Amino acid sequence: MLKRLLAPMLTLLLLVGVSTAIYLSVKEQASLQAPVLQELKGIVGSEKEDFFRDPETVAALAKAPWHLHVSIEKSGSRELSTTQNLKNQYDFAFPAGIAAAEKLKREQNGKKAVQLFFSPMVIASWRPIADLLVANHIAQKRGDTYYIVDMQALFGLISHEQRWRDLPGNTAYPVNKAILVTTTDLHTSNSAAMYLALASYLLNGNAIVENTAQIDKILPQLSALFSRQGFTENSTEIPFQDYLTMGMGKSPLVMVYESQFFSAANKTPSAITPEMVLLYPEPTLFSKHILVPLTANGETLAAALEQDETLQQIAQRYGFRTAHSAAANSRTAALPSLVNVIDEPSYDILEAMINQITAR
Repeated sequence: MLKRLLAPMLTLLLLVGVSTAIYLSVKEQASLQAPVLQELKGIVGSEKEDFFRDPETVAALAKAPWHLHVSIEKSGSRELSTTQNLKNQYDFAFPAGIAAAEKLKREQNGKKAVQLFFSPMVIASWRPIADLLVANHIAQKRGDTYYIVDMQALFGLISHEQRWRDLPGNTAYPVNKAILVTTTDLHTSNSAAMYLALASYLLNGNAIVENTAQIDKILPQLSALFSRQGFTENSTEIPFQDYLTMGMGKSPLVMVYESQFFSAANKTPSAITPEMVLLYPEPTLFSKHILVPLTANGETLAAALEQDETLQQIAQRYGFRTAHSAAANSRTAALPSLVNVIDEPSYDILEAMINQITAR
């Protein structure tokens, strides 16, 4: 009787043992085959936050040959460039703007800086505002989706402290509000620095500012562009969100990155309505989004963003123009081709203008 009871129990134990061994073996093999992800931490301009948090970006970085997992913190690009001891906290920094990246590279003893994404500076506005500017020969409509704005003419209105109600034939926006372009904080944000670069070029007789004598000549007009705005935010994310949610009354003209507008347009549901339009400044300038690796893993991330086709396509979905992707070229074909593009001043000249304006 005892043998009859023990036999099934022994068989059951044997099956359990074999099953456990097989399970552990399979689990061990799977763990051996699964890649070990390198953990990275970075600090990025706020306009790139959604790109890095996208599940498709996370998945693409985790795949071979990269095997990366990236966590980020966001900051205004110029504020980011003044943060001390980044190497002790981060593997990479990814600001917008050549000046911010150059300052980072200098102060953090970075080996290189990699230009990855590009975005022209644009003015987010509203169709009634844009049509009003067209009627007053300040803008021209191009197709159904965007406008070209004559920045020399617009600065003429701003420098003479014109108000919206002063424009002839203005029934769309007849408010007693100064005509100004809303920007971010000049001391902390790259988009404001790009507006300064554009304004300084125009006020300097359509020439890039090269010396302190030229700065002194146009400094009062430059300062007024920012002081008359009142309080400004630290990064482009906040004024752009105000534009999306608070309407034309709060934000008739807002300096943003083209990528912000198209990123919002490509979301489901889209935050962009038919009344929201882009004004492309003429002349304009491109903001370059430049990654500064601070560690070896940061260099691997730079290579991934520069070379990986999937990551390039995701970046395009977030509105960025890129340089190294065939898919990006077909995607950007629908975006305006900009001819009248200027360069920003040198790092030292731009810093000098910013410091003098913020001091005033």
